Amino acid sequence: MNISRLNRKWETGNGGNMEREENIRDNIIKLPKIELHCHLDGSLSREFVEKRLGRTVQEAELSVSDDCTSLAQYLEKFDLPGQCIQDEKGLEGAAYDVLKGMHRENVVYAEIRFAPLLSENERMSCERVIEAALKGLERGKKDFGIEYGLIVCAMRHHGEEQNRRMLHTAREFLGAGVCAADLAGAEVPYPMSGFMELFKYAKQLGLPFTIHAGECGNAQNIIDAVEAGAARIGHGIAMRGHDDLERQLSAKGIGIELCPISNLQTKAVASADEYPIREFLDAGLKVTINTDNRTVSNTTLSKELEFIEKTYGIRDEELPLMMKNALDVAFADDAVKERIFRQLV
Repeated sequence: MNISRLNRKWETGNGGNMEREENIRDNIIKLPKIELHCHLDGSLSREFVEKRLGRTVQEAELSVSDDCTSLAQYLEKFDLPGQCIQDEKGLEGAAYDVLKGMHRENVVYAEIRFAPLLSENERMSCERVIEAALKGLERGKKDFGIEYGLIVCAMRHHGEEQNRRMLHTAREFLGAGVCAADLAGAEVPYPMSGFMELFKYAKQLGLPFTIHAGECGNAQNIIDAVEAGAARIGHGIAMRGHDDLERQLSAKGIGIELCPISNLQTKAVASADEYPIREFLDAGLKVTINTDNRTVSNTTLSKELEFIEKTYGIRDEELPLMMKNALDVAFADDAVKERIFRQLV
């Protein structure tokens, strides 16, 4: 069942209760929001992409349809955005563009992630890539008042030497915009077990990290990520039904970065009924809600929150709880957290 049909089902099943729907939307609009899992390249506006490419771009070139069948089909939409961030102007503009979009829906703190090595080329060193992204984020902060952190992604398909070099470079910016590292890419051919040494190195550098794990049905990747020292888990859907693992992560206070609409589009679960958000909340996990890729998934954080309220019976009081969860597990310093907390209460 696709997302549009789910929304129609909810409206029909509740007698078309438009008043409640309007109340949900109003509460969400007013809610100060925190986003922790948002990919730069997957979240560029069509206007920005068109300006960079110098041509008209159709929505279907950037966003998946409700009938997306797989992660592979989903990833096809990253080609054009990737072309837009191969120089300093593109990277700076892209980072600014994402914060501009977030500002429209009252996001007050955001962690934007990207893979510096995917923008590195003969004209752009890894250091210059990171500097350009930070320049755009800092300009966005000044114009829109959004506090930010930049997460650098090691890629599973890159060699360990490349990833170590990137982490070493990023460490120079820790506390000056960069807030953490991540591991992204295809889990099935590149399981977490192959990256334990890389993240041992990240710990030696003093880089905190989150790790994409359990997006594709293998709970062992989550177990290994926790053993490696991950403070958060990206997606974590494969933890569904593993009560012992859920209790372990709950006890450790490890954040879970759920991205509901993206997870359904990429078929991280076989059906919407199997999505584990209610299970994770009831297990006491620090669940956070995120967009993953705003443009590819044709979503916003407001849309995600409205969707989970309608579809999974998430209660009004649980939305602020998930924002507080996000603040708790954010890779921000205490001063920033204190400022954001005052906006949440």
